[in-house]
Amino acid sequence: MRRHVQAVLLLLTGAAVLHISLLSEVYLRYVKAGLRPFLIASAVLLLVLGVVGAVRDGLPFAPRRGTGEKEDAPADADGDEYGQAHGHGHAHGSGPRVAWVLFLPVLALLLYAPPALGSYTAARETGNAVARVARFDRLPDTDPVPLALSGFIARVQQDRDRSLAGRTVLMTGFVTPAKDRAGTWYLTRLVVSCCAADSRSLRVRVHGAPAPPADTWVTVTGTWHSGGGGGLGTATAAVALDARSVERVNEPVNPYQDTTPLPR
Repeated sequence: MRRHVQAVLLLLTGAAVLHISLLSEVYLRYVKAGLRPFLIASAVLLLVLGVVGAVRDGLPFAPRRGTGEKEDAPADADGDEYGQAHGHGHAHGSGPRVAWVLFLPVLALLLYAPPALGSYTAARETGNAVARVARFDRLPDTDPVPLALSGFIARVQQDRDRSLAGRTVLMTGFVTPAKDRAGTWYLTRLVVSCCAADSRSLRVRVHGAPAPPADTWVTVTGTWHSGGGGGLGTATAAVALDARSVERVNEPVNPYQDTTPLPR
């Protein structure tokens, strides 16, 4: 890859990162919201480096250096006084050809942003990673009770006061098909600590409702499903729901944030 092409790649990369982080919310498919300022700063730095490289290499769209006067061509060990190289088997100012592959993700960001991670990733993880809760707040009197998936999982397996007993809950996530039992599926969320690469899944098995297509975002209303595990408030309690209704909803702006849905 020649040096002027490297400058173009820097400019395109900077423009792509700036587009997804400053002009849209697409960056939330890759990193947490708190990293937005760093993405914008990185994009600006890439653009500056690209402009510097373009000026240095004299690209057609970049301002020319110097006064326009003809300069004497220096002689070097491999050429004559006019700068004509005496071939010696390799080219100058080029990088590895594999660098051309970098254009593909850059063009993807500019022209088509890949979707957020979904059921394919969630189906390959096991367990629900939720923090230990020392004390649970009293549930509101609304019916159904809006809960984040992490809140539901924690109350099912840690709340010894059995606050979910007899309560109808409302949760939102995307559909992950269950492979081990026909007729059931998972209401799922992927949460991240930093970026999509470290995502972990939160899954609640859904009974009593046909499975919508994989990766469909839905809001499910139902009650805790007691079969196939220990009692409510114990570590072996089934993280499952008997669905009363399933409603399709739009994918949230931030798909990696385990939020509590709005009450109905």
